[in-house]
Amino acid sequence: MNEFYSENDSDNSESSELSEKNELIEQFGQSVSENSKHLIHCLTIIGQIEGHYTASPSCKTTKYEHIMPALVAIEQDRTIEGLLIILNTVGGDVEAGLAIAELISGMKTPTVSVVLGGGHSIGVPLAVSAKISYIVPSATMTIHPVRMNGLVLGVPQTLSYFEAMQKRITDFVCRESNVNRDKFSQLMMNTGELVLDMGTVIDGQTAVDIGLIDRLGGLSDAIEALYDLIESSEPRYPDEQNKKNK
Repeated sequence: MNEFYSENDSDNSESSELSEKNELIEQFGQSVSENSKHLIHCLTIIGQIEGHYTASPSCKTTKYEHIMPALVAIEQDRTIEGLLIILNTVGGDVEAGLAIAELISGMKTPTVSVVLGGGHSIGVPLAVSAKISYIVPSATMTIHPVRMNGLVLGVPQTLSYFEAMQKRITDFVCRESNVNRDKFSQLMMNTGELVLDMGTVIDGQTAVDIGLIDRLGGLSDAIEALYDLIESSEPRYPDEQNKKNK
């Protein structure tokens, strides 16, 4: 049987592919660069990190149920060589943010993060979870203790829970960055600034000076660093290593 291929089939295929790309950007804030030196995936984390409870419809949110499977897919996709994470977040659900940060930290895929605007609250662990972190000079980061809205049981166990949660965050940040634990705790418990009740807002240069963020720079710096990581990293899969050796 003869098969016929028409230009309409090609047009429909290209239209479908373009529609999928547009949906990826509009629905999930993600994009894949194709005509570039290396194939990288761009993941944006913006607004409020939405966890187990739905945020107000008026809030810009990043939903953890979208980000977590996307990270799994990126890690498994052999065509994607690197992940660029763009951060401009006010913080949000602590456990959801920490879960995303742990996933990013555990990836073999080369990762670079850029803080633009703000990387506040749980955005701090997200920023440092990448293998290399950048921040622009005009960006700020808010460091403060764990807090909870709504009904809270006034019992000693509640305070113990807060302390345990705070320790998890502090341990992660200090493990993934070069910030001194005592310095980080000092900034967190600072009562001299009006940051809800205690805490500190630091700018881009200060974040780099204290070792919280690796480098000061913008988009082009982050992309170049990601390219360098891709070219210097070991292949993610054994068969890729064998092909490289040949």
